[in-house]
Amino acid sequence: MKGIISYGAYIPYNRLQRKKIGEFFGKSTYSGEKAVAGYDEDSVSMGVEAALDCLHGTDSKEIDAVYFATTSAPYKEKGSISTIAAALHLKENVRGIEAASSLRSGTSAILAANELEQTLVIASDCRTGAPTGQNEQWFGDGAASFLIGHGPEVIANVIDAVSVQGELVSEWRSQTDSFTQNWEERLGSTVFLKQVKEVVTPFLEKNNCTADAINKVIISGPGTRAHTQAASAVGFQKNQIQDPLFDSVGAAGNAHAPMMLVSALEEAKPGDQLLVVAFAEGLDVMLLEVTEAISRLAKRKGVQGYLMVKNDQTSYSDYLKWRNLLETEPPRRPETERPSAPALYRGYHQNLSFTGSKCRNCGTPQFPKQRICTQCQVKDEMDDYRFVGQSAKVMTYTLDHLAASPAPPMIVAVVDFDKGGRIICEVTDCHPKEIEIGMNVEMTFRRLYEAGGISNYFWKARPIRQKESV
Repeated sequence: MKGIISYGAYIPYNRLQRKKIGEFFGKSTYSGEKAVAGYDEDSVSMGVEAALDCLHGTDSKEIDAVYFATTSAPYKEKGSISTIAAALHLKENVRGIEAASSLRSGTSAILAANELEQTLVIASDCRTGAPTGQNEQWFGDGAASFLIGHGPEVIANVIDAVSVQGELVSEWRSQTDSFTQNWEERLGSTVFLKQVKEVVTPFLEKNNCTADAINKVIISGPGTRAHTQAASAVGFQKNQIQDPLFDSVGAAGNAHAPMMLVSALEEAKPGDQLLVVAFAEGLDVMLLEVTEAISRLAKRKGVQGYLMVKNDQTSYSDYLKWRNLLETEPPRRPETERPSAPALYRGYHQNLSFTGSKCRNCGTPQFPKQRICTQCQVKDEMDDYRFVGQSAKVMTYTLDHLAASPAPPMIVAVVDFDKGGRIICEVTDCHPKEIEIGMNVEMTFRRLYEAGGISNYFWKARPIRQKESV
């Protein structure tokens, strides 16, 4: 039987308090805050981070297929699977499928995964709402990932699932639209409630299950109240409804229901039954049963881990600049040149997977790859060596106030890895007053810049935090 073997999630470090939007425009807003992708993040980088969390302790070479679901891909015409596969160090012949456009593509990808293969599903979204609009307050950024397969390590079996299609123009973004558009909210809520009533109750009856037997129901629907109305309509109580993360993350597009599922699995016990209901031009409904294997799964950062670590002092002006919604004076520097496609191709394996070399003679790791060992000078005695997942420390750093950075000053550090090796790189998700020599850091996959329509990805260092930080 197909099931979930592992899960992971990613929530950006930066959070924007909704009241700051209201203060800027002089209007009332929703309560809470929303997760905001930094200037060096997008759906691909967030998806990679969620997948790294999911694959913790797993051999990435055992993955047979990877599905990437997003409505906010960096390209309208160019895939992202090859970038993701390289960053995660997947095997070259891994099968890749990209699911786009629908806000249900995350759950649909889970349903489409083949139980006979080890399938990695990644759902990630980074949507932008038009300033002053409801979507600006409503949308949040995040990603979730699941390893789907079968066997004794499955932590949650998919007992049954159903998909129902229903054409509805309620929320859309055309090829030429800069922002998501919405019809009057009552239309989407009314259709959603109708479909839930028509589908969920018969689905539970088919599986000899009642509403009171479900431990948590994960409902992703339109608006702020639709999920509670739908749950109540089919007999669920408030204590059964999974936290929709509206006050802490926002509506994360096609990653919303998967992130809620991750949050439910973090608290689930063997024998628990979970019901997932995801809406967008129809419904995806899944019934899952948690197994004993969940007690053996190593702890992930997951939703709860990332919720605890945040910068909730992000300014609205920074958010506007990062989203290119506020035109500012360009840096007094030559324009950034478009990345060279041949150079990107030559460095594909090294830079995206962060793979250097390790000397067979003296064991010294080094990046970038070398032919001659920097330590013992032996020639052509190197093996590939991957630095991702290794702990490291800041040996020295500089604050560059003159660099053309969207978030000055740029923090550049010399980072030494605990198992050997040194690199000079940017430090992200870090306040200038926070950086210090000896700080523990980890590597995170980021978009260095975009120029000429081409996104250039690499790895940066970020502080390892154990509790909430500013």
